[in-house]
Amino acid sequence: MPMEHLTIDSPLRDLLNHPAFAGFSRRVLPWDDRVYDDAMPLHRIGTLLPYHSAVSPAVVVAALNHMIDDAAAGRAIFYDIYSDAARGADPAKGHAGLFFFRGRAGAPFAIVAPGGGFAYVGSVHEGFPHTVEISRRGYNVFVLKYRAGLGGHVATQDLAAAISYIFRNAASLGVGTESYSLWGSSAGARMVAAIGTAGVAAFAGDDVPKPAAIIMAYTGHSEFAPTDPPTFAVVGENDGISPPAAMERRVAAMKRAGVDVDYRKYRNVGHGFGIGTGTSAEGWVGDAVTFWETRLRTRVK
Repeated sequence: MPMEHLTIDSPLRDLLNHPAFAGFSRRVLPWDDRVYDDAMPLHRIGTLLPYHSAVSPAVVVAALNHMIDDAAAGRAIFYDIYSDAARGADPAKGHAGLFFFRGRAGAPFAIVAPGGGFAYVGSVHEGFPHTVEISRRGYNVFVLKYRAGLGGHVATQDLAAAISYIFRNAASLGVGTESYSLWGSSAGARMVAAIGTAGVAAFAGDDVPKPAAIIMAYTGHSEFAPTDPPTFAVVGENDGISPPAAMERRVAAMKRAGVDVDYRKYRNVGHGFGIGTGTSAEGWVGDAVTFWETRLRTRVK
């Protein structure tokens, strides 16, 4: 049954009260425990994202409407990653979960971890739009809602729990587990890089394989190991939060260690540019998908 779409002029209350997001609408937004001005029009959504730039309300709303259409078609779009017992023992785990954008049945999956300085989760700009682009290529894509305000280790534990959840439920979700990829921006990039280096079990997850590729955007994360997965890294030349020089040092060291790395720097953009609509970074998500595809052992047909 069709559901009403949002527009850039829709008030925030229309999102919070939309039947497509019933039971988890607050987890769509950067802070799920904040009192919002529910009359704020969605064309001002960028004001909720202090660490982000190049926020396109039209792109944000298009991704939200993609989710609304999936819900209208009877598809589940949100999954809790922790059991009822785990959430009961630690209520903070109730803030975590996965948003699912479906590709082809059995195709490999990707998880996108948005940034927000571990203070908030910028899914509306740095998660959902990415997944629309990636799922159009046939892949199954999840956006991670992790616990914010508790630091990077806890957030990375949520990522490990999410990977473990997908592996355990791959058949019912209809996804392939071979050659999955992890995508992260800013704080999220730190999380996916940590998994790429140390593995899922190191963060209290299951003993499952590392990803086939890591896609990381604008971060100062410096740690790596020679066994890191192939890595695609992007940054804006005007990034004042995670300057390109920091990422370039890491990329150079990884290449010296024999890690497969592709690095891109974009002109006239700063931190948190998302998919880069309207900037020199526009199209980078497609390039990153191609990088992942060349490292897949099972190609989407």
